[in-house]
Amino acid sequence: MKKGKVYLVGAGPGDPDLLSIKALKILKKADVVVYDRLVMKPILELIPEKVKKIYVGKRSGKHVVSQDKISETLVDEAQQGKIVVRLKGGDPFLFARGGEEAQKLRKASVQFEVVPGITSALAVPTYAGIPVTHRKYASSVVIVTGHEDPTKLESRVKWTKLATSVDTIVVLMGVEKLEGIVKSLVDGGRDPATSVAIIENGTTNNQRVVAGTLNDVVQKARERCVKPPAIIVIGDVVKLREELSWLKRGADFVT
Repeated sequence: MKKGKVYLVGAGPGDPDLLSIKALKILKKADVVVYDRLVMKPILELIPEKVKKIYVGKRSGKHVVSQDKISETLVDEAQQGKIVVRLKGGDPFLFARGGEEAQKLRKASVQFEVVPGITSALAVPTYAGIPVTHRKYASSVVIVTGHEDPTKLESRVKWTKLATSVDTIVVLMGVEKLEGIVKSLVDGGRDPATSVAIIENGTTNNQRVVAGTLNDVVQKARERCVKPPAIIVIGDVVKLREELSWLKRGADFVT
């Protein structure tokens, strides 16, 4: 029997045109594709019909398949000599548990390769006209998860320390924790007048931007019923949005 292999592939931030050429080539030769909730339908339509597709989507508090079962599936399929693609939104090694899956594969002596994807942490602000760095406004940027492992005894994200030590803060999976994040940043010394943008469904035709400040963004998000998937950008670079917005595909821009 031939040896199987697993490709941990980043599908990018949502816009199917941002899928890499290498990722597309691998999808075309796959026997099995194990995919997440954030992989867009147009990308799934690029997969040949003969390929076995396994949905393992997750959202906060709702897992179709456990993480252990996902890793087990990758190992089992590869050990049958198949080419397996683990297709993830964004980049597999940025808050996507790709590192954990790679560890499981290595432990099982399954060959694997990682194919980076364009991370939503950078692409989504770009599609909203927000450069995360700028010589005038920001010399540093940090990417933070708003959804840590619930089994941790203590958070590794020190919001009060980040408040004044970084120019631009990009938060993934943070909408449901927005109020607590804002409070921690203000308590840590960040100016309540600091600009904030919440970008919902970034890089897609359903992109929506809710902009405000640390002082009012929680109320604005509540009034506009902001839902995941959404990315939060905090910092002076957000002020450039109105000048640099360029997406004109029916996206809804809200201030």
